[in-house]
Amino acid sequence: MEMALSDSGFLSIGSHSLEYRFIGPKPADAPTLVLLHEGLGCIGLWGDFPEKLAQATGCGVFVYSRAGYGQSSPVALPRPLTYMHDEARDVLPALLDQIGFQRGLLIGHSDGASIAAIYAGTHQDHRVGGLVLMAPHFFTEDTGIAAIVEAKKAYETTDLKQKLARWHKDPDNAFHGWNGAWLDPDFRKWDITEQLDYIRVPILIVQGADDQYGTVAQIEIAEQECYCPVEVALLPGVKHSPQREAPEVTVRAIADFAKRALA
Repeated sequence: MEMALSDSGFLSIGSHSLEYRFIGPKPADAPTLVLLHEGLGCIGLWGDFPEKLAQATGCGVFVYSRAGYGQSSPVALPRPLTYMHDEARDVLPALLDQIGFQRGLLIGHSDGASIAAIYAGTHQDHRVGGLVLMAPHFFTEDTGIAAIVEAKKAYETTDLKQKLARWHKDPDNAFHGWNGAWLDPDFRKWDITEQLDYIRVPILIVQGADDQYGTVAQIEIAEQECYCPVEVALLPGVKHSPQREAPEVTVRAIADFAKRALA
């Protein structure tokens, strides 16, 4: 059932209340780019990136904060180690239906990229014309885990918690939900490369050459496993957040890909 959505507000999905924003045309009037944030992200942390995307593509842009982030309702901790699979299986299908999604792209960053890949690899959703995966992870790497250990130290010893409190109503819930799952010893076995075999839409991977959370091995596995076309924009001098560190190049790469994928 499609309802008339206002430009911002909250969606009820399962037991959670999720904050959202719509930028640009609604799904009935143009394709929609659905943005899936990183492991410590939320609506606010996208900055003006959604506006830039809407302007460059003419598409509508839908952003939301997953449960435990931003102003959305909190989650029970510890998060299950399947939390990205759970989001792709339980939340995203209901969310796309509720916003009246008709056609467009899933654009994910970090954890959000993994969720987009899991969704496309487990749902043959004809509405999704392609995926943009920014700084994706398909399996865990020692360097990524080491960076997450450093983030934990920073949270405990610096003003990182105060910084996150500007964006998340419960920064402990946001931080520990992400950090605790990734640092669980069993999370070393987390691997979604199998899902890559089942993706049937074109993919654009945007990654910083200096990404501290993932190496080019993440790109290589996608190129090996995917039967669909995989395009890569590897950005020199950029770390884990292409949309913040190199917004112009990132927007241009996505707009170019969107034009072709949605043609």
